[in-house]
Amino acid sequence: MSFANYNSQHFTEEEFARIQDALNTLKQVCEKYLVNLSADERQKYGRVNEQNKLLVNKVYDYHKHQAELQAPEVNWEEFDKDYISRQRLESITNLLERISIGLYNAKIMHDHDNYQAALTDYAYASYKAGTLDPNFEKKYKDLKQFFTKGKTKNTNKES
Repeated sequence: MSFANYNSQHFTEEEFARIQDALNTLKQVCEKYLVNLSADERQKYGRVNEQNKLLVNKVYDYHKHQAELQAPEVNWEEFDKDYISRQRLESITNLLERISIGLYNAKIMHDHDNYQAALTDYAYASYKAGTLDPNFEKKYKDLKQFFTKGKTKNTNKES
């Protein structure tokens, strides 16, 4: 039984340490900006859908290009700061999401490689247990618990 190593890209210790350092730095810089919303608060404040974002963008455009038409009751300095922060946060979260998805997909491939190797090792232990080698008999019995009757051993589902 053979398997393919679908992902042969592996982080070095140095790369992993650099990533951990960068993530810790990112966390420290972002700490004061992080907000925990309750489910009710998320429902209450999360109503700015794509259509409403278009409204905000159009109001911002009028504010920047035809200031004489803006409402005096709005704190436009704060509006500008919120608008810029929103753009920056969206840019950061989009980048983090792309990185997260790519890393998660790489993890899936490594999970698959590990699972296929584990199946190969289990098959070998099963073969060797048949030779009455007590060490392999123990290993085979120990691994056998992960296989239930009626299911095939070689499934491609994520482990």
